[in-house]
Amino acid sequence: MKKILFRKLLSDYMSFFLIALLSASIIMWVFQAVNFLDIMIEDGRDYIVYISYSLLNFPKIFSKLFPFVLFFSLFYVTIKYENNNELIIFWNFGINKIQLINFIFKFSLLLMLIQIVLTSLIVPSTQDKARSFLRSSTINFLGSFIKPQRFNDTIKGVTIYTERKDEKGNLYNIYLKKEIDQNNIQVTYAKKGMIKETNNFPILILFDGETITEKNNEITNFSFSKSDFPLKNFKTNTTTYIKTQEISTINIFKCMYSLYYSKINPNKNFNTTIENCNMKNLKNIFKEIYKRIFIPLYIPILMLIPLLVTTSSKENINYSKLKFMVFLLGLFFIIFSETTIRLISKVIYTNYFIISIPIIVLFILYLSFYKKFNIKIMKD
Repeated sequence: MKKILFRKLLSDYMSFFLIALLSASIIMWVFQAVNFLDIMIEDGRDYIVYISYSLLNFPKIFSKLFPFVLFFSLFYVTIKYENNNELIIFWNFGINKIQLINFIFKFSLLLMLIQIVLTSLIVPSTQDKARSFLRSSTINFLGSFIKPQRFNDTIKGVTIYTERKDEKGNLYNIYLKKEIDQNNIQVTYAKKGMIKETNNFPILILFDGETITEKNNEITNFSFSKSDFPLKNFKTNTTTYIKTQEISTINIFKCMYSLYYSKINPNKNFNTTIENCNMKNLKNIFKEIYKRIFIPLYIPILMLIPLLVTTSSKENINYSKLKFMVFLLGLFFIIFSETTIRLISKVIYTNYFIISIPIIVLFILYLSFYKKFNIKIMKD
């Protein structure tokens, strides 16, 4: 009978949690997907890049909401059980409160491992794949990002300005600046222009204009009645380098290993092909490890805090205050767990202390449960 009761409780917890998590994640994803429309409209990307990039960001949203929704779900279901006198069934069948705490604690370890898998394996992988779509894709809808009376610099090294744009896509009074290299530029003026696709790549056709080129401190210019400006080999200004959050967890540990031994053995050269693996980025590397591996340690705490409402009867005059305090305590640890990432630094001993906080809190929380409920059992 005890197994049936625990199975029923777990089923209520997890069904509410999964429905709430999926619903909240989808809502957040829809809002974020709307923001990602800029990738297609402003940056001239096609709809396949937009869809792929948006979908691959769903695991990140899912993992971010995981601890928040988990606490709120357990708090809501526990209060519902208490208000409906369903927890009395547990006590009547010989299940004491410390057994309930142990059951939830054991299951919280499983959810903690799931969250670690999400944050350390799935999310970095999907983030890297999402970014790879931007790195490997080309700008397909050039006409869509060129806005009149605005300097359009989506294409790397090229700035385009047009005074007017008609319904057919024709551009009027065009200013075009191209960076040849770091010290040399080319400026083109034209009265009219249009974008056409030729051999599957875009060309900006300019009419009645002049091109001024500054190269090696020499200025040359020529006038034209028609000139083609190919846009095939230009790249986007959108960030395409690999960020620290997109590096796989294995590579981050390899990077830390290399940086550590290069510090204690400065005469040896520890080469690594991992991007952003340098001493200047060490703080961000520590933060990323903390975010992926150690913030999930707060999951057991967030699952045990709602059970504090079982320390008092609902007939108690202070029960409403207890519920409110439990809710605030859970909310505090949700916010605290996310803000501690800002305390991570290059000082390794400071990081050890921050990492130990959830372990210490969990020990204190479990010890308080054990003392309170064991005392009651002994009295009974």
